[in-house]
Amino acid sequence: MAGKKLPLPEEELMDPGHVGCLGCGGCHAMRYTLKATGPRTIISIPACCWAVMPGVYPNTCFNIPHVNTAFEVTAASISGIRAALDARGIEDVTVLGWAGDGGTADIGIQALSGMVERGTNAMYIMYDNEAYMNTGIQRSSSTPVGAWTTTTQVGKVRDYKRAPKKNMVEIMVAHGIPYTATANIAWPKDLMAKVKKAMAVDGPSFLHIFAPCPTGWRYPPDRTLEIARMATHAKIFPLYEVEDGVYTVKKFKKEASIPEYMMMQGRFRHLTQEEIGSIAKNVVRWYDKLLKFELMTQEE
Repeated sequence: MAGKKLPLPEEELMDPGHVGCLGCGGCHAMRYTLKATGPRTIISIPACCWAVMPGVYPNTCFNIPHVNTAFEVTAASISGIRAALDARGIEDVTVLGWAGDGGTADIGIQALSGMVERGTNAMYIMYDNEAYMNTGIQRSSSTPVGAWTTTTQVGKVRDYKRAPKKNMVEIMVAHGIPYTATANIAWPKDLMAKVKKAMAVDGPSFLHIFAPCPTGWRYPPDRTLEIARMATHAKIFPLYEVEDGVYTVKKFKKEASIPEYMMMQGRFRHLTQEEIGSIAKNVVRWYDKLLKFELMTQEE
């Protein structure tokens, strides 16, 4: 595999010189997404890692127009951008909202719900590093059960994250939107294909991209893609898409160990085998349910 090149588009819409952390999964997510959308793209970004990563004004790593907006209004801003383009008769521009898990599943969920309910023709991507990483590794509703964060500390008191991870894809499916999917930076071709599908939709689309964070997850930066791959092989982050209510789940012959995946990250190393076993049962339960969704919807 050494030296093997993936057939990715050569055009780079994200230049070197960003200020992201070494091993940042969010950088992979952005680079692959922009390769799929192409230069006719306007991106709106709220407070998150990507609000600062492009660089200090007037410098930027982006070769596309981008808007920095408030934490809670990403979806509202892309609704306005789309309305302005429509008013001018411009139809060949992709409007993209790009926010982290905190700015999507917590602070921005009201605007997102409104945007998709109105049927805005725009794409919204949540890049998920499973905490508020830009502001200091605080827990979000997308932080997984058992994780240490700076607001779910583990010491004499084991105050790790207790609540389950919010399932944003299923929340979007419940809104009845035409297309929603999960993607993982370890599979760039799959990620870009899903972005292309989302672009082709006449109406709102939503992608949830898994983007590991070495700084917040406490692992060496050179293991980002390995950890991303393990998350899907262990069924912790399944890859699937829902097109007009029909589920399609991407299956893999290779499997990974849930305990091994968790113990590679410092944020989980306080967990006991019993606690990991309980988490693993819920992982299997959700994956089995996902396969049933696929079977039921494809038979209709």
